[in-house]
Amino acid sequence: MAIWLTENSKIIVQGMTGGEGTKHTRRMLAAGVNVVGGVNARKAGVTHEGLPVFGTVKEAMEQTGADVSVVFVPPAHTKAAVREAIDAEIPLCVVITEGVPVHDTTEFWAYAVSKGNKTRIIGPNCPGIASPGASNAGIIPADITTKGRVGLVSKSGTLTYQLMYELRDIGFSTCVGIGGDPVIGTTHIDALQAFQDDPETDAIVMIGEIGGDAEERAAAYIDEHVTKPVVAYVAGFTAPEGKTMGHAGAIVSGSAGTAQAKKEALEKVGVRVGRTPSETARLMRELMS
Repeated sequence: MAIWLTENSKIIVQGMTGGEGTKHTRRMLAAGVNVVGGVNARKAGVTHEGLPVFGTVKEAMEQTGADVSVVFVPPAHTKAAVREAIDAEIPLCVVITEGVPVHDTTEFWAYAVSKGNKTRIIGPNCPGIASPGASNAGIIPADITTKGRVGLVSKSGTLTYQLMYELRDIGFSTCVGIGGDPVIGTTHIDALQAFQDDPETDAIVMIGEIGGDAEERAAAYIDEHVTKPVVAYVAGFTAPEGKTMGHAGAIVSGSAGTAQAKKEALEKVGVRVGRTPSETARLMRELMS
């Protein structure tokens, strides 16, 4: 069993006919992922990469039984694409697009809430979600790890890949890249809860980074609700104060949001925290041995 994405998932790609949508649709298909169609209102009725293109998400769901959408739509149009997915009540919407205005993300997240949270949003500005050996929705490489019993949740796409590769001998149930923007649809806490409830996940790797208080809130949640062992890494120990580093949400203000403060909060509740990705992988390997 995996969280949110399984071997039974049927995936459509909003923006499939664009450059990025085409490239990553090909990659997902090559990995054996069950991509069943695309969505582009201007190209409805055509076939692209051997798959039907539909005019709306609702039509695609009705015709294919799709339950996952991956969004490769330019930032200016992402809000409309996600709102369409929410209106269609697709269970999972993975928003890969980078550079989405925070106001737009806030609006479509609030819209999902107002509609009863029937659509889980992952992202934006994320690599997606992969359940090794089952399915892969987004841009996470399909051949860098194996199926196993560790769950991974990460703000950083690159660090997601690195930990997946370094722990390839142990393997993962599901790897979730939640994105590093200030406002995101799925949080560390959401993933921690899902992994805690998943009978086929035995341990959890959590990757955070400087800025905000998401990791501190995750630590508080772990303390009260998570009984499975958690190993963590917080990127940004050498980041200078007041400088945005990489993600829009990765900025330190005074003593708030520092890697050291996050490390201390996590260690206080029993989480083992590595100072490098390799050390974090070693800690998890020791835990699983």
